[in-house]
Formats: sequence, C-alpha cells, structure tokens
Amino acid sequence: MPDTSVAAVWLLDARTIGDALLRGYMSWLSPGELARHARFMRPQRQRQFVLGRALLRTVLAQALGVPPAIIVLEERAGQAPLSPAGAPSFSLSHSGHWIACAVSRQTALGLDIEVMDAKRDVLALARQAFGDAVANHLAAMPREQQLASFYRRWSESEARYKLGGEAGEAASCVALAHPELSIVLCSAAPLAGLPDLQVAALAGRVTAPRFPAPGDRAGAGSARWSQP
Repeated sequence: MPDTSVAAVWLLDARTIGDALLRGYMSWLSPGELARHARFMRPQRQRQFVLGRALLRTVLAQALGVPPAIIVLEERAGQAPLSPAGAPSFSLSHSGHWIACAVSRQTALGLDIEVMDAKRDVLALARQAFGDAVANHLAAMPREQQLASFYRRWSESEARYKLGGEAGEAASCVALAHPELSIVLCSAAPLAGLPDLQVAALAGRVTAPRFPAPGDRAGAGSARWSQP
C-alpha cells in the first residue's frame, strides 16, 4: 500500500433527477438489487437506493472505461455486493436528498454524509451516542458551532464504522466543507490531500444492460464496498 493515497468524492442532488430517468436507472439494477429495492418500505429510501447504485455505476464506469449500464453489482445476502474486477475501492452514503460516492485506487474508504438539521436536539443525541463528557463539551459551545461539531463527530463515527467495523481503525479522516452537509471520509491509508468534491451528473440517456446468466461470474470481482 502506498504511503499516501488519492480519493475523490462525487455528490448527487436527487432533486435533479426526474421520475422518467429514475425508472430508467432501475433498468440497470440486477435481479438481486431489484429484490432488495422492493424490500424498502419508504419511497424515499427506494429512491436513494436506485440513485446510489446509478451513481456508483457511473463513477465505476469512468474508472473502467465501460458504459455504466453494463456494470454488474451482485447482491449477497447479509454481505456486500461483488463489484467488477479491477474496480477501485468505493463507499456510498446518503442523507435526505443527497447521495455521495467516494472512490480510490489506492486505499479502502469509509464515507458518511449527514444533513445538518438545526431542529434536532443534538445534545440529547450526543449524550446517548457519545456519553456525558462529549455532550457537556458541546453544551459549552455556541449553537452554530455545537451543531457543526456534533455532526462532524457523528459522521466520523459512521465513516470509521464503514471502513473498519466496530474498531473503526483509520489512517486518516477528513471533513469536506458543504453548506448543508457534514461530510467525512476515512481511509485505511493516509490521503495525499483533501479529496476533490465533485458534482455528479448521471447519464441523461439510459440503456438497459444485459445481465449474465446464473453462474456466470464474468464482470464480478472482489467486494470493495461500504454500505450506505
């Protein structure tokens, strides 16, 4: 593993995607992904799932030099899906109408985004999630700083978990500035600098893929996934 690594983060505003395009992106999903999509009860969560997978395919397609519609992500019960062989490491996250995807060819990643909701009782949440000491520390801050500090801690906790489970071991965790979101990216290897934060643009024309026959492993490789 290199001493330093490079990563990029793509951010998609789901409000920019109409229902017609959304239905088209559903045609990219594998049978396993469609089955998972059907298990979500809330329409917003279904929309997040479809757009997350569309964004992931778009980003991986750029790295692999293939059309996004032919990227196969194979669902596995209770485990991460299999990604195409040669694909970079990646991590997905979603919050509200925002979807994000981070990628790196050098290191594993854990990404978390959170809409910073000023109406939430962050002190109560902090006390429950992080303990009295953290909650008391936040309580001494001005409200605006209190909100930002809480969400920074929360996002880092989630990103570390995605990267390495309960231990959450990370060589680096960096926060990316955004007016609405708390964004934290953790990596197994140190990053050479702050990742680029790019606005994602999904394909305006959707072509349905041809899925491999059962037992055909072509297009599937090792899993490098961080569940949203």
